[in-house]
Amino acid sequence: MPSFESFHVVGDRVLIRPERGEARTEAGLILPASVRAKDAVEGGRIVKVGPGHLTANPEYSDAEPWAPARDAVRYLPLQAFAGDYALFLRNDAIEIEYDGETFLILPHGSLLALVRPTHPEDADDFA
Repeated sequence: MPSFESFHVVGDRVLIRPERGEARTEAGLILPASVRAKDAVEGGRIVKVGPGHLTANPEYSDAEPWAPARDAVRYLPLQAFAGDYALFLRNDAIEIEYDGETFLILPHGSLLALVRPTHPEDADDFA
């Protein structure tokens, strides 16, 4: 498994390890990955998330030089966390290869649903 210590996702994006391979239909047919790639919705495990949505900091003011320094912007955190299973819109994803493995980067707004483990020990360790 690749090390993600120096890999940083920016803004409101998430890094996902997509599900790949064959899938079985309700009728028992096996669909190869090439057929599944045409599906609009795909699933995968979230590996890393960006810092969030960039917004102005309402506490920032340069009119009071004696006040403690504050950043002019701040990030609103994302709803997704590393270890969550996500259903997402495949067309919005950008495929990358990192350390010999294929991943997808997509905006948080392209996530449709999250499945979060109820116990921390059930989540995969991506850190």
